Amino acid sequence: MKANKYLNDISEIKNMMNRSSRFISLSGLSGILAGIYSLIGAYLAYQTIYFDGAELGAYKSLVISEFAVYKLLVIAAGVVFLSIVSGIFLTVRKAKLHGEKIWDQSSQRLVINFLIPLITGGILILFLIEKEQFSLIAPLTLIFYGLACVNASKYTLGDVRYLGITLLILAFISLWFIEYGLLFWSLGFGVCHIFYGSVMYFKYERK
Repeated sequence: MKANKYLNDISEIKNMMNRSSRFISLSGLSGILAGIYSLIGAYLAYQTIYFDGAELGAYKSLVISEFAVYKLLVIAAGVVFLSIVSGIFLTVRKAKLHGEKIWDQSSQRLVINFLIPLITGGILILFLIEKEQFSLIAPLTLIFYGLACVNASKYTLGDVRYLGITLLILAFISLWFIEYGLLFWSLGFGVCHIFYGSVMYFKYERK
């Protein structure tokens, strides 16, 4: 009996330490929604690139109109906005249900370590767009987002690390099939988000 009590005490201490050092209120449902938004965005991007003023040809030399570029930026901004709003809403709701703080040292470290690779990649991608170098945008978004997930996973649920690694693998594979960049982008941001979001939901949220 005493041995079991000690084991339970040790387990409780480990849980308390884990909660103090990691932000564990991330919602799996937000990942699922982000994946759905990404798939819708990918479909709209496909329509814009290939059926809305584009000069069809080899992917590496594909030329699209200035209007189409702005439209793609609006689509991307819409996907990011909806994903962030859904993520914040569902994460706040989950934290309140569990009586946890939303903005503490662990969540601050999570956000900072997530944003460093993400902002770096965003600046590089905007530079490529300005130079009309579109072929590497899809794999680079996967690479920097994957790095952001891996970098931030030290401060949240471990499943985020596996999501990041999966995205990195997809990104490097897509470099060999550059003409299918939008497809790999859809697999990474769409399918992988839905899959890992579902895993996190059934693993941590559904009782």
